[in-house]
Amino acid sequence: MADMPTPHGSSARDQVPDLSTVWLRVFLEVARHGSFTVAARVLGWTQSAVSRQISSLEAALGGTPLFDRLPRGVRLTEAGQVLVPYAETVAESLHGAVRELTALREVAGGRLRFGAFATADAALVPQTLAAFRTRHPRVRVSREEGLTPALLNRLASGHLDLAIVSTTGGTPLEPYALHHLLDESLYVAVPADHPLAGRGTVRLAQLADADWISGTPHPEGTLLDAALRQGFRPRVAHVVGEWTAKQGYVAAGLGVALVPALAADSVRPDIALLPVLDEGAPARAVYAATVRGRSLSAAVEAFLGVLEEAAKRIGSSDPPVA
Repeated sequence: MADMPTPHGSSARDQVPDLSTVWLRVFLEVARHGSFTVAARVLGWTQSAVSRQISSLEAALGGTPLFDRLPRGVRLTEAGQVLVPYAETVAESLHGAVRELTALREVAGGRLRFGAFATADAALVPQTLAAFRTRHPRVRVSREEGLTPALLNRLASGHLDLAIVSTTGGTPLEPYALHHLLDESLYVAVPADHPLAGRGTVRLAQLADADWISGTPHPEGTLLDAALRQGFRPRVAHVVGEWTAKQGYVAAGLGVALVPALAADSVRPDIALLPVLDEGAPARAVYAATVRGRSLSAAVEAFLGVLEEAAKRIGSSDPPVA
């Protein structure tokens, strides 16, 4: 009978046999107890089933005996003694894998990478993180801040597991799985001594001649889109990207600024918030976005649940209006 071909550059003696992890488990039990009978009892098997597993393992190893069959029990051969530490390593590796997978399933480990736009960091993100950390302290969490388009790019490229995004700017959201969190209204932030302070809702057209504080000189694709819908192009007097600094400019009387509801609770006491009346305009929706078709880890699923709880609390509370 012709010899079976072997892979290029190797000989038959180089071939590693496929060893069943079941064989190795049975082998270790027999080695520990020195008895097929006791090993069978521990495993809940019959003695003949244990004997067959050991015979299959010995056959796979080229017929090498692993145990001396004695009148009373069995004893490891030299080959069996060599195999023990390797079998233990395999068993421990498998146990380690099961432990880690169990931890992931029970959200007792693993990682979570998410991103959020800036004003979500005012209340939504901190409240969510605090609750999530209390419930799942062993999950490694990392966070990024950015604009919705950049966050979605990071999500699509696999650098984020989840992104908190908004409909501001008209970024296409269809390619993503969207988990609706809340719809938020807009406010105009004015100095506390502004003539309109305390007068209730306003139309943005009432502030058509005002200087505006914005994160960009171009209103398109920003909260200032609302002004364009009301028929005027706002005059951006100061471009200020950071939220705290933007409040400082408003408080100093250098202009007014639009504030989304998510950030309304964090305004300074020397600023008044005026609800914007904008009939027929779509509310700004806030979503948790994930990649459509990509399975979510248990940590992401748990974070989504906590995020939705925080969004519900925030959405049901009325921000202070001066």
